[in-house]
Formats: sequence, C-alpha cells, structure tokens
Amino acid sequence: MSFEFLRRYFRERRVYWETMRELSTYTDRELHDIGIDRADIEHIARQAAQG
Repeated sequence: MSFEFLRRYFRERRVYWETMRELSTYTDRELHDIGIDRADIEHIARQAAQG
C-alpha cells in the first residue's frame, strides 16, 4: 500500500464519521427542514467522504 492510499483512506473515514455524527444529532424536524430523511444519513455520509 502506498502512503497516498492510506492518507486518502483515513481522510475519507474521518469525513464519513464526522458527517454521520453531526447529522445523527439533528432532530427529525431539523433534518426535514434541510431536506434530509434520517434513513439517508449513511448515504449522504458516504458521498461526503468520497468528495
């Protein structure tokens, strides 16, 4: 494995978990206000991590 691969992998994981943590703290009402369903949080976090 190259150093660049590992650096990218860990950055993507960090972004994924930060996004999951932040969106999971919102109430259903707050999520609805920004147009997100609670079931979509994981998908949104994956997209955020991939850039």
